[in-house]
Amino acid sequence: MFRPLSITVSFLAAILCPPLFSHAEPAAASSPAPRQLIVAVAPNTETFCGTLRLFELNTAGQWIAASDSWPVLFGKNGLAWGRGLNAPHPGLQKVERDNRSPAGRFRIGFALGNESRLPSGAKNWPYHIKTENDAWIEDPTLPDYNHLVTVDPRSRPAWFQKQRLKLEDPAYHWLLVIEHNYPNSISGAGSAIFFHIRRGEKVPTAGCTTMPQERLEQILRWLDPDAHPQFVLLAEPDYLRLWKDWKLPAPALLKTDGRN
Repeated sequence: MFRPLSITVSFLAAILCPPLFSHAEPAAASSPAPRQLIVAVAPNTETFCGTLRLFELNTAGQWIAASDSWPVLFGKNGLAWGRGLNAPHPGLQKVERDNRSPAGRFRIGFALGNESRLPSGAKNWPYHIKTENDAWIEDPTLPDYNHLVTVDPRSRPAWFQKQRLKLEDPAYHWLLVIEHNYPNSISGAGSAIFFHIRRGEKVPTAGCTTMPQERLEQILRWLDPDAHPQFVLLAEPDYLRLWKDWKLPAPALLKTDGRN
């Protein structure tokens, strides 16, 4: 990959030898206190099924439900601690190809999709329209591991076919980045963690969190950049242990159907 050494060298290289590929995603955001939370809970760390609910902080500083709860699917081997906003925890840690979803607290990154814009009603959430030249690097041996890159179509690298974003896959019609091991990615600590459309009611993932398309579109419409939303994924025993320290919604709110 071309990496400029100076402004002058970069300028000359751009003329004489265009870069093979480039970063395509928006810059990472800081982490102010959230006023929106997406909370998912699994019964334990070895299951791939759980529930998810949206929360908003009211003017009194209390979390209130902003949706009903609905079923979601995780990695087929369950959960392992991820690299997010939380301090490291003892126990099983997320690694590449372990088929586990990262547990913890994470920023929610930009969205990607096949459409020219996000679903109608969405706020000004960062959005990247996928192209046939886009790849998300999942190979720990490659530069830009766990990042989106756009390659030069005139000279696609040998690894591109395995790393490319699959525009033809309906499960990836919308992708919403969960910032595990991102943007400061450690090689081998896990990559390409998204919210995306499920493949079936009981079909687990390789580490993403999936749901019906209409539910993912509900999230995309609900997200407010000014509310600094975050995602929390925990096994129930960990949620009961951590919710007060992490200032999360009370556990009783997670199991209530309908809005409070």
